Amino acid sequence: MNIVNLLQPPRIVIGDGCAPQCAEFFTQRGVRRVLLVSSTPVLPTLGGVLEALQKANLAIVQAPPVDREPTRAMFELMLTLARQEKIQAVLGIGGGSAIDVAKLIAALTNGQQSVREVFGINLLAGRLLRLVCLPTTAGTGAEVSPNAILLDEADELKKGVVSPYLVPDAVFIDPRLTLTVPPAVTAATGLDALTHCIEAYANKFAHPVVDVYALQGIRLIAANLPRAVRNGQDIEARSALALGSFYGGLCLGPVNTGAVHALSYPLGGRFHVAHGVANSLLLPHVIRFNAPAAAERYAEVALALGVRPGANAAATAERGVEFLAQLSRDCGVPQTLSELKIPRDAIPSLAQAALQVQRLLKNNLRPVTEPDAVAIYEAAF
Repeated sequence: MNIVNLLQPPRIVIGDGCAPQCAEFFTQRGVRRVLLVSSTPVLPTLGGVLEALQKANLAIVQAPPVDREPTRAMFELMLTLARQEKIQAVLGIGGGSAIDVAKLIAALTNGQQSVREVFGINLLAGRLLRLVCLPTTAGTGAEVSPNAILLDEADELKKGVVSPYLVPDAVFIDPRLTLTVPPAVTAATGLDALTHCIEAYANKFAHPVVDVYALQGIRLIAANLPRAVRNGQDIEARSALALGSFYGGLCLGPVNTGAVHALSYPLGGRFHVAHGVANSLLLPHVIRFNAPAAAERYAEVALALGVRPGANAAATAERGVEFLAQLSRDCGVPQTLSELKIPRDAIPSLAQAALQVQRLLKNNLRPVTEPDAVAIYEAAF
């Protein structure tokens, strides 16, 4: 058994209506001044949370909304604001973008490092501010992972900060916060969470402890995502997705993802393709590339998705690939790069950019060369 390092928030609260309890967490720790990092669509849905914060006599400083995938320039402006406001804690409420920004602000506000200095693994010196996160999508799993991602516009590439100091002090996972998420965002974020689980299970560093999270996350998301896309008020489906996304987030720290995420980053960085859409589009093609190296693993993924066994592991794995493609279609997600208006002549540069994401490619079950990356993008075109 290989060594695994499980990094999880000290307090994890999950259940319908738990979100307002975050106010009590702050007051019990003597926090009086909190920076709220969220987004324009989410803020109007936070009545119960804001009311609880006000009743607790907490001073709330509202950061500029994070309404798109965050860039380094955007983050640096928000960091300047946070330093001026003399905050004691950061509350991130939203999808992965808002939560990633909240995590980095909490880590860097009272530190001496710039964000450019901490891109990479274990480069962050520490975190002095309290950090609490509430996800409103299901989701990136950012609320329980040690990762944060920003777009570096100069390089047209998403870059990651990975550190134990990015794991929040507390997380409140309330499915009711996801009820108003639009169908397209529900689909994209759900498929992102599903990809986390699949890539963690079929991974060079897969571990039996993490496998439990990954397989259960696959089961929950595959069975419930179409329901939530069709009817956002389906609280049973929303609860299952919140739990599945949580499991996917727990996979990110100890095992992380692989080639699907590495190849998706340039699509987001250069063409601003939504992260979950890019993952969903590439996932079947990466599985077909990897399957010869791990047919049994991908067969187990397929069974967790709910498909019938085939004649052998390879056949079962292929049924899983077909299921994933149909699931994506059922959720209304684009199926090809050409649908996204990405020019074919961009593929060589996309492949070159993807090969820079070695922190994820090192996890992949097969080595990915530049010609391999080109072939995967071509298959997805």
